Amino acid sequence: PASGQVERRVTQSTAAEVKQAIDVAHRAFADWSRTTPLRRARIMFNFKALLEQHRDELAELIVSEHGKVYSDALGELTRGMEVVEFACGIPHLIKGEYSPDVGGGVDSFSLMQPLGVVAGITPFNFPAMVPLWMWPMAVACGNTFVLKPSERVPSAALYIARLAAEAGLPP
Repeated sequence: PASGQVERRVTQSTAAEVKQAIDVAHRAFADWSRTTPLRRARIMFNFKALLEQHRDELAELIVSEHGKVYSDALGELTRGMEVVEFACGIPHLIKGEYSPDVGGGVDSFSLMQPLGVVAGITPFNFPAMVPLWMWPMAVACGNTFVLKPSERVPSAALYIARLAAEAGLPP
């Protein structure tokens, strides 16, 4: 923040802890990828409601740790929550397609399937918005996600992760 005062301390993960997080995400993928898209969407709706409920607390956290003005912090959260809202509607978008006889007796199929563990590394300038641009879409599609937030402003991402767990996402 502008004062230069230390707001909080967060421990950095070791290489072994990062590997452990990836292993946990890999194990969770087996069940999460088989969770129905409708169930995943319901969890995302729960998460969206929790974000809305805790929006002011998150904005204050961004202000205190990052130094943004409150209106900018709210704007960042609003933009991130728009992506979460889009992720809530993902079941309709991952149905796949079938087109018969697209050319010379060839039929075309598309299957939408989860890929596995997805990772994201985020910058310091938007500590809530950029993570919310990344993981909700990946998770709603049936993937698991490991996030490495900026070491300069990790608190908003950690708070959001707690809300995601409370909403019903696997660890």
